[in-house]
Amino acid sequence: MSLSRREEQVLLAIWNLGDGAYMLSITNYLNEKTTMKWTIGSVQKPLLQLERKQYIITEMGASTAKRGGRRKKMCRITPDGVAALKALKSEQEVLWQDFMQGLPVGENGVA
Repeated sequence: MSLSRREEQVLLAIWNLGDGAYMLSITNYLNEKTTMKWTIGSVQKPLLQLERKQYIITEMGASTAKRGGRRKKMCRITPDGVAALKALKSEQEVLWQDFMQGLPVGENGVA
C-alpha cells in the first residue's frame, strides 16, 4: 500500500515521538517541524487511514488527573509501518537522485 504525503508525515511523527505519540503531541510535533499549519482535525484523518492500513496500532493510555480523568489514545508504529516508510524513502531517494543529476551546474546553488 502507498502512503500519502500527510500519512508519511504523521507516521514519521509517531516514529520520532515513540511512546509519547498521541493526537496532541503529533500535532505539536508536526507544527514544530514543518511549515504547514496542523490541527487536530488534519492529523485525525491520516491517523485513521494509517490504522486501517495497519501501519499503526492505537490503544487507550491511563487516565490522568491533569486531563480530568480522560485517557489519551496512544499510537505506535507497526513493523508494516516501518517497512512502508523504508520503501517510500528508497523510492524518493531514486527520484531525487535523478532530479539532482538533471540540474545544470550552478543552477539553484548546485555546483
